[in-house]
Amino acid sequence: MAKKQHNSNGQPVKPEFIFQKKNYLFMFVGIAFIALGFILMVGGGSDDPNIFNPDIFNFRRIRLAPTLVLIGLGIEIYAILLNPHKKRN
Repeated sequence: MAKKQHNSNGQPVKPEFIFQKKNYLFMFVGIAFIALGFILMVGGGSDDPNIFNPDIFNFRRIRLAPTLVLIGLGIEIYAILLNPHKKRN
């Protein structure tokens, strides 16, 4: 059984979460960017396999959607590394 930890005054130490509200807000924004990027990649196919559809090579699927996914991953990394406990002077 684990011992309860106490501070220097003898008071029990309250467990603290690593992430705060600000971290979760940035994580939600990052997930939204990633989801939007994948949604923009969907489509462009053809019902008939013998017909080529050049829509699969448009700007939205080749440039915009992967860029949004990478931005979303960058936001996720920032959200994980963000320290909400840091005090400003």
